[in-house]
Amino acid sequence: MKSIIRIPLAILLVVLAGTCFAQQVSPSPYFSFGKGLGIISPDSMYLLNIRFRMQNRAAVKTVSATDWSVDQVEARVRRLRLRFDGYIFTPRLYYLIQLSFTRADMDFDDTAFPNIVRDAMVIYSVNERFSIGLGQTKLPGNRQRVNSSGDLQLPDRSIVNGTFNIDRDFGLQLYYNNYFGKFYYILRGAISTGEGRNVVASDAGLAYTGRIELQPFGPFTNGGDYFEGDLAREPKPRIAIGVTFSQDENTNRTGGQTGRFLYERRDMSTFMTDFLFKYKGWALACEWLMRNSPNPITNNPDGDIRFIYAGFGQNYQGSYLFKRNYEIIGRYSKVYPFEEIQTLDDQTEQYTLGVSKYIRGHRLKLQSDVTFEQNQWLQNPGLNNENWQIRFQIEVGI
Repeated sequence: MKSIIRIPLAILLVVLAGTCFAQQVSPSPYFSFGKGLGIISPDSMYLLNIRFRMQNRAAVKTVSATDWSVDQVEARVRRLRLRFDGYIFTPRLYYLIQLSFTRADMDFDDTAFPNIVRDAMVIYSVNERFSIGLGQTKLPGNRQRVNSSGDLQLPDRSIVNGTFNIDRDFGLQLYYNNYFGKFYYILRGAISTGEGRNVVASDAGLAYTGRIELQPFGPFTNGGDYFEGDLAREPKPRIAIGVTFSQDENTNRTGGQTGRFLYERRDMSTFMTDFLFKYKGWALACEWLMRNSPNPITNNPDGDIRFIYAGFGQNYQGSYLFKRNYEIIGRYSKVYPFEEIQTLDDQTEQYTLGVSKYIRGHRLKLQSDVTFEQNQWLQNPGLNNENWQIRFQIEVGI
């Protein structure tokens, strides 16, 4: 009889103990797997999404077009990024943090300082059409620059982007999108320091950037206007046209927000237009960029020169994605210096043919390309040079 009574009593004690324990210990957070690893608080008031990616690259450059002896070898981790994003209290209050950990990715060669922080942004969505953000992130510049470096078709962006992009800055940014009938458009604007990433202090001169994007046939599938290649295989033709203007006043760097430090401060303006077309695996992207400055050359007391690359660039990139996710890409890029700096830098043209294999979209892929480069000094032809470049890269990320 006693044993019969002990059994239900033991069960009751276990249930009571479990109830007390449950009241003292908070529920575990929820985990999700999508674009990265997501962690959601039990009350759904906080979201943390964690992502990483790395690009491992091997490349060679020849002495000249006829001398195939190796002039330079590149073997390194080109990019290693760690990204955190999510919301606090409400999905309308969004944050973005991105860190970089390789020398080339920290602007160390230009600034002699390890700039680990790439993005640190807080964004508030007023409604589904309008957002406002404060912090450090990419300015609304040319499309190839705003595209993530993890969403490129070839191992890296073009020389046009490398010469004229406006990259990241700290400031206030506005975003608005809407329809005019079936005509979709996006407006972006920014007021920023004009000094680039992670500056200690700024001056009275600011940078003012505005961009308009037009998509006459409606939005792209899955945000396809901001990743390269037609991985979404658009069932209907899609077109995007973008125009950007940026005025950077009293800057102290050769590229405004990027590059080495000038010996004297200068004003500069950058004008950008781009065109994008995608349809059934075909993609065509074109960009035209121009930068000017009233006086692009600066000197120090020892006679050393640093200058703004005032000039014009054009980039054309076409591709086709086969059914087994192999892609062939062709690119032509040209950078042309204006007369004021033609004794200081050359005109560069590149002809590139590449092949990529997408194993899991842009998150896991193999990339390779071959480039023929022509360097022409417009006022000193004796320095002209031609060479070949071969690159291979593997990218892994979540």
